[in-house]
Amino acid sequence: MTARKQIRLNAFNMNCVGHINHGLWTHPRDRSSEYNTLRYWTDQAKLLERGLFDGLFIADIIGVYDVYGGGIDVTAREAVQLPVNDPTLIVPAMAAVTEHLGFGVTVNVHAEAPYTFARRLSTLDHLTEGRIGWNIVTGYLESAHRGRGDALPAHDRRYDYADEYLEVLYKLWEGSWDDAAVRRDRAARVFSDPARIRPVSHRGEFLAVEGYHLCEPSIQRTPVLYQAGASGRGRAFAGRHAECVFISARDRATARESVRAIRAEAAAAGRDPQDVKVFVGIAAIPGRTRAEAEDKRAEYMGYASAEAGLAHFSASTGIDFARYGLDEPIPYAPGNAIQSANAAAAKRGLTKRDLLAELGLGGRYAVLTGDAATIADELQAWVEEGEVDGFNLSRIVVPESFSDFIDLVIPELQDRGLYRTAYAPGSLRRKLFGAGDRLPERHTAHTFRGTGAVRA
Repeated sequence: MTARKQIRLNAFNMNCVGHINHGLWTHPRDRSSEYNTLRYWTDQAKLLERGLFDGLFIADIIGVYDVYGGGIDVTAREAVQLPVNDPTLIVPAMAAVTEHLGFGVTVNVHAEAPYTFARRLSTLDHLTEGRIGWNIVTGYLESAHRGRGDALPAHDRRYDYADEYLEVLYKLWEGSWDDAAVRRDRAARVFSDPARIRPVSHRGEFLAVEGYHLCEPSIQRTPVLYQAGASGRGRAFAGRHAECVFISARDRATARESVRAIRAEAAAAGRDPQDVKVFVGIAAIPGRTRAEAEDKRAEYMGYASAEAGLAHFSASTGIDFARYGLDEPIPYAPGNAIQSANAAAAKRGLTKRDLLAELGLGGRYAVLTGDAATIADELQAWVEEGEVDGFNLSRIVVPESFSDFIDLVIPELQDRGLYRTAYAPGSLRRKLFGAGDRLPERHTAHTFRGTGAVRA
């Protein structure tokens, strides 16, 4: 009998108050306003490990959502990803209270020079004992680049820069130090063998880097690579680099289309299409009965803010929806923000009234509501029909969105043979793919192993 495909599961959160389902910070049982305390994060990490989650996927932005109404009025009042703290600094504390949970941190390639960023991620890979992943983002907020003192590059040029940024990182992570460089030989007074450490010399269109990687090789060397771009250029980037891709899809047919396009890009890049695992963003409201779940959803909707969700979506599309009447046609057009979000809304011809209706829970993810069997049926259908590998489970109310799922849905999935009953040993990459700790040889990073190569 063929083993059933195991569902992969990340908790989706952000080091802020309001993340995806906006307005729920006002719910009396919600703890998200404690985001700036370590206890909030360590409690969450222990909860997710109890639920055998693959990881905690931590989103991030640089900049503010200032498109809606031409300012930050709604963004600030409703805490729409503002304030927002650094996603990387909370990881060591969570790693200290867990043994298996992975951590995917979002960092914009424009935020930091690759030379110092390589050290930061290697440090996290050491401290987590190989449980770190990086969600590669190129950014889309004009406000972020105004804060940096420069201009937001055009959409495709941002990916051109990211390609070269990754090339530099591969040289540092994969090429600068041999595994045998670190000897720790007290008697010979040799900690590291200088003959086995090579400088990186890179001269490219965007970057010039000369130097040695500052860290000895970590368990994974290169962290597990996540990516979420859904445009044509974004998918080409994912096909070359990504191991895990995060998609947004409101139905299974859309998910299937995205999954097949991503796997085709991986094949075109000379990789095994199964080297890429695809996660779809989803929310769930489980109850012991369907009636209990429906009552809970109605309760949540009493605290949600559709307008806050619209302010978020304005930034995603670059369109100020505050300027339009409820039923006024909206001139969607490709811009310099998230092209896939704009295109999806344009395809459906969504009006402001449509958007506010969809944002009844403050966010635009598909929301599964029902008893454990109903939600398990839906998740199974997304895997079988949508061809996804797993889910990024967003929070609605913290921590009960995660604890309810763990207590009610996880046992149902386990009974069906769709979810693990124990963690496998090893690094995050080994757990996800059942192979080694390092990137496979067919990945483009292999080109830079043991070379410290100079770019031609």
